[in-house]
Amino acid sequence: MKMQDLNELDFSNIGDWPGIIKFILILIVCGSVGAGWYFYDIEGRYLELERAEKKEQDLRQDFEAKQAKAANLDAYRAQLAEMQDSFGAMLRQLPNRTEVADLLVDVSQTGLGAGLEFELFQPQAEVPKDFYAELPIKIRVLGTYHEFGEFVSGLAALPRIVTIHDVQIQSNAKNPGQLVMEATARTYRYLDEAGG
Repeated sequence: MKMQDLNELDFSNIGDWPGIIKFILILIVCGSVGAGWYFYDIEGRYLELERAEKKEQDLRQDFEAKQAKAANLDAYRAQLAEMQDSFGAMLRQLPNRTEVADLLVDVSQTGLGAGLEFELFQPQAEVPKDFYAELPIKIRVLGTYHEFGEFVSGLAALPRIVTIHDVQIQSNAKNPGQLVMEATARTYRYLDEAGG
């Protein structure tokens, strides 16, 4: 077959073409149909399959995480019950409205028991928070460093929560053997469902 034979091919009479040309033409037509079929139908299905496989992996990971949680459900429930008990115990350390006055007496008695002299003991206005209220008390006491330590230790030993903030210790200008401690003692009160 020569190039001149290819130039003389009659497209209106394909049946008279040589066999090799017909075979090549059939391969080209079949390849074109196959490529068209792939891009028209199969490629979209491959992409859909990839999306489905990715979704399957995500669902499998989600399932495994939930299965692990379900397997530990009893442990989680036990932990939740323990946390609720612990939270309840902490709430019981917060005084209610009627116990605040007694707690203020306990704070002042703890200071006096440590040998401190109170210059200022001034309860401030309540500061409401999420489920509790802060009750700040401005204090200024005179004493020695060890008496301050005993006082703070005594506050920590109280059955109710009392914290010390903004502590400033200075020497006493009037009595060089004494120190002056200014601080804010904060206790906390549980706000019940009624908001008070």
